[in-house]
Amino acid sequence: MIQAFEPLSEGLEPGVAEPFPLCLERQLGAEVTESGTQFALWAPSAKAVTLRLFTCGSQQQTGDRLIESVAMQLQDDGAWTAAFDRNLDGVYYDFIVDFADGASFRSADPWARAAGINGRRSMVVDLPRTDPEGWAGDERPHTPLSETMVWEAHVGSFSNNPHGGFPKEHQGKFLAFTDTQTSLDGDGTFPTGIAYLKRLGVTAVQLLPFYDYGSVDESDARQFNWGYDPLNYNVPEGSFSTDPYNGAVRITECKRMIQALHAAGFKVIMDVVYNHMYSADNWFERTVPGYFMRRNEDGTLSNGSGCGDDMATEREMFRRFIVESVTYWAREYHIDGFRFDLMGLIDVTTMNAIRASLDALPGGREIIMYGEPWAAASTTTLAGTDLADKQGLRLLDPRIGHFCDRTRDAIKGHVFYSELKGYVNGDAHTNKPLIELAADAWRAPETNEGNAGQIVQYVSAHDDLTLWDKLSMSMFGADNAANLQALYEAEPGEQTERVLEANKLAAGIIYTAAGLPFMLSGEEFGKTKHGNDNSFDSGKEVNQIDWVRAARMGDLLDFYRTLIALRRANPDWFSAEHIAVEAPGDTVAYRVHDTAVLINPGHDDAALDARALEQAYADDAHDDLPAAPAGTQSAQPPAWTCVLDSTSAEPARPTLAAVRPDGVFPMPARALTIWKRTPNTGA
Repeated sequence: MIQAFEPLSEGLEPGVAEPFPLCLERQLGAEVTESGTQFALWAPSAKAVTLRLFTCGSQQQTGDRLIESVAMQLQDDGAWTAAFDRNLDGVYYDFIVDFADGASFRSADPWARAAGINGRRSMVVDLPRTDPEGWAGDERPHTPLSETMVWEAHVGSFSNNPHGGFPKEHQGKFLAFTDTQTSLDGDGTFPTGIAYLKRLGVTAVQLLPFYDYGSVDESDARQFNWGYDPLNYNVPEGSFSTDPYNGAVRITECKRMIQALHAAGFKVIMDVVYNHMYSADNWFERTVPGYFMRRNEDGTLSNGSGCGDDMATEREMFRRFIVESVTYWAREYHIDGFRFDLMGLIDVTTMNAIRASLDALPGGREIIMYGEPWAAASTTTLAGTDLADKQGLRLLDPRIGHFCDRTRDAIKGHVFYSELKGYVNGDAHTNKPLIELAADAWRAPETNEGNAGQIVQYVSAHDDLTLWDKLSMSMFGADNAANLQALYEAEPGEQTERVLEANKLAAGIIYTAAGLPFMLSGEEFGKTKHGNDNSFDSGKEVNQIDWVRAARMGDLLDFYRTLIALRRANPDWFSAEHIAVEAPGDTVAYRVHDTAVLINPGHDDAALDARALEQAYADDAHDDLPAAPAGTQSAQPPAWTCVLDSTSAEPARPTLAAVRPDGVFPMPARALTIWKRTPNTGA
């Protein structure tokens, strides 16, 4: 009789790393070959394993029936195998795993690459049959890391706003990304979707988890979740498919999404969650009880993830799984990069092994890796394990990046306390020296942030308050709570203008600083979630990309577009030294070769003596100014010309006059300006 699942740990001595024979070479899962179909499941502690084949992915489907039950054979490496001399593409399957103590568990395949509705049964898939037309010619964009700017979105939220102009059948689905000419309410005036992204200018799209997750019923289109609850790691999420019952359809449609993003010039970065699963009752634990999850000395489950089921990434078989899983997504789905949720819970050896495996792929060295170098709490690991947290950064491959929470908090105030202020929203004096370090991507030895190219610079992500909401609450929420809703809605008024100013300052720092710029989708038009700081299951309306708001917030959007264009035109900003220039009061100034960034967070105008900037220029010894055109001669020393002004209605057309080396830079109140050093020419 199949029992209800209860995690077992019998036979596993605490602290013993590998109590079972390891299966490190054999292909696991269901594989279609020229000779037929092969199945392999690693279950070394099992007494018997039965493979069951079905016509459908769920017993609730019409026509579901058991096709065949097969006793699998145990191999020396702990794997149970079965082979068929025919192609079983489209057949669904699961396992009955029996143990010596009488326990018997039903399990889907942890290594499965396809699944039926809600992922309860796995599916055999002949992967080449899932390739969309032209897939063989799909190419990753070769955008260098120095020109990469990341826009984070949820697959469903991208298109589930009814004003987005997407076909009804594509709203909230993978296929919305294939609609390249959508517009607000379909009127053709304001672009949405892919067309909007191309106009915005970012070069990479990071998508919240789109593997198969357990928190939604895939048959109910009304349900919503961010997806940080893995069920089947190697299977695309069915709720994003037009047919969640057919395991092949979701694969093809996921590939079509990636293909469309690539065709439009965008890298695709996949958010992955290997630190925990949807439940402690998972396929790994059902097939090898006690092995795949971390446990405390008393046998209780470790909870560094805050979800109650930390995965043991340091164990060889789960390390193998993670490395193969990431590599599979990169190879089969042409993924361009990976963001690791709570990377601080993953061991350093595993992270470096992933990097090495990706590097071995054709073009694999271009694949991006970065993650969160923290955890929700402490976790219990095997002795000798180094985690990829902040203390472990020095042990990581230098091409594995990490999010910089200190830049985030220095700019806008501590993320967990809505009232606390940062440099742009009321506490400039405290944070001025931190902004100077952040702009140079924290290269000072005592900061322990690694090299500049490792750092992901951001002020907003899916977690916590949006930037707009944080600024509104910290600047006006405490004393003016009655008007906070109007601020969320960005109703015109003096307070809204102050929030807009702070938002522009924050964006200007992120996009001119060293490191990799990153933002939450909608930050560029003041995205609000009405003060909701944890909207993982708050529904479509809260999490959606509000295309109506995007069109209305044109001033802020134009500022971001100009910033992004400047960033793309100046790839040296990514890693070149950002030299801090002595600036008056709480203002900040820094130089990157021929660019100067001036920031005044105060309410009074200020000025910067150009000689200080020229001295920094001389100290930099960067003498590669463009030569004067033929037939001209220098009329006067090189001047600094303003190329962006956050106070201008047209940010790319500032009204500020050029400044000579012996002049004075104006620093308007609540403003960020960017200047370029250019030669003056004349007769």
